[in-house]
Amino acid sequence: MARILSVWCPNWPITTWRRRNPNSGGWGEGAFALLASEGGTRRLVAIDEAAQALNLRPGQKAADAMALAPNLVTADHDPEADRAALEALSDWCVRFSPAVAIDGVDGLFLDITGTDHLWGGEAAMLADLLARLSRWGVPAQAAVADTPGAAWALARFGQPGQIAPPDGQRALLADLPVAALRLDEAATAQLPRLGLFHIGQILGLPRAQLAKRFGMHLTLRLDQALGAAGEALVFRRPASPWFDRLAFAEPISAPDDLARVVGDITALICRRLEVEGQGARRLEVVFHRLDGKAMPARAGLARPGRDAARLTRLLIPKLDRIDPGFGIEVVTIFAGDVEPLTAVQARLDAEAGAGLDETLAPLVDRLINRLGEDRVWRADPHESHVPERSVIRRAPLASPSGKSWDPERPRPVRLFKRPEPITALAKLPDDPPVQFHWRGRPHRVRRAEGPERIGQEWWRGDFDDTGPGKIRDYYRVEDEVGGRFWIFRQGLFGTGEDPKWWIHGLFG
Repeated sequence: MARILSVWCPNWPITTWRRRNPNSGGWGEGAFALLASEGGTRRLVAIDEAAQALNLRPGQKAADAMALAPNLVTADHDPEADRAALEALSDWCVRFSPAVAIDGVDGLFLDITGTDHLWGGEAAMLADLLARLSRWGVPAQAAVADTPGAAWALARFGQPGQIAPPDGQRALLADLPVAALRLDEAATAQLPRLGLFHIGQILGLPRAQLAKRFGMHLTLRLDQALGAAGEALVFRRPASPWFDRLAFAEPISAPDDLARVVGDITALICRRLEVEGQGARRLEVVFHRLDGKAMPARAGLARPGRDAARLTRLLIPKLDRIDPGFGIEVVTIFAGDVEPLTAVQARLDAEAGAGLDETLAPLVDRLINRLGEDRVWRADPHESHVPERSVIRRAPLASPSGKSWDPERPRPVRLFKRPEPITALAKLPDDPPVQFHWRGRPHRVRRAEGPERIGQEWWRGDFDDTGPGKIRDYYRVEDEVGGRFWIFRQGLFGTGEDPKWWIHGLFG
């Protein structure tokens, strides 16, 4: 059963503005509001506690607010900065769960299924989260329930720090106002006018009448809150149970301590992978600093693995980019692309040695982590007559596709990403060239083979100048110094446009 933690940050725009402007004078002494233009009119977007005491409200015209509170201090609302701050908060919450989703403009959802034991239970986790936010000047309310809808309702309308027992949210939701169902403004306003003030009153009504009167949205929200209907959350990273955490009594910052911690937490997750018969292709170790910033170190494998020593060796060189600041208090680890990995018995014939993949895997892993995944790959055949589409990139040690290139139609060792134009001279219109100029240098052709005619892939509908939109006649040519080139003539004579020559690759 899933367990969802909902975090609500009331008046988030005011909180983020104060954190961005800690030294701004004046706003802390009197009423403060953020303004935005709406249809040419300046209106209040968010107000602080002092402004609320003066009966100001969001949406009010700024001119009317200034008339009621002449000393009102104002600033421009920056919704993009609010969103960036919420995203930063969601990244910080990775220390509590790898699955964090943004909820509107002022909240978060955390899927804490299977992670609360790291704190000693849900209550301890909730208390730790709220205490940390309070220390950083971020007022927040939070609750835990089986569903996002129930956790959202309890965080905003329930008791502070409320935790619904498994399958126990129905009784807690019954006493909450109908606004806790996340309905639209029309339904939220209409239900109380009909005497329906609490969710418990709605639970006792026939569903058919509710749907007929208020639409399917009300019954859907009710089912989502009670767990009768699913609700998909968009997490900032894929939800995964392969997550672990180490917390320290005292912050650490020394390079040797960071390296030792990487080994400890990597061994922790690898033991879990081994018990479950799994292996991971990606690992991410995140260092959580005292100031709330999260600094990740990532490593990837060409093949699924769970060798803690080998993974540690890949991660330690990346610690040079980790700035511990005033200290690291928590380290988390996340394993991605987890796949079944069965134990392999060592070969009995020692003379045969290890397989090719086993020998290459450590080297490929070092190259990938040093150069990047997009720079280490293997070319595999792809079914297409067009040369630039007949090759696809695959992982270096991926299983062979079983396809191969036609030996009767050899292709160059180096194929250019895009053909390069050349000037060529041929004795007859359909003959191979006798000489050509490429990159400012002349080449006299000594041998030539071809042509190999390649037509357009008409079903794709692409007709750019250097693409396959026209007929190509390819030639394999060798110049006087032994250079071998793959060139082609694009277009046909007698069609009203002179054919053009291009070079597409090198054979050696």
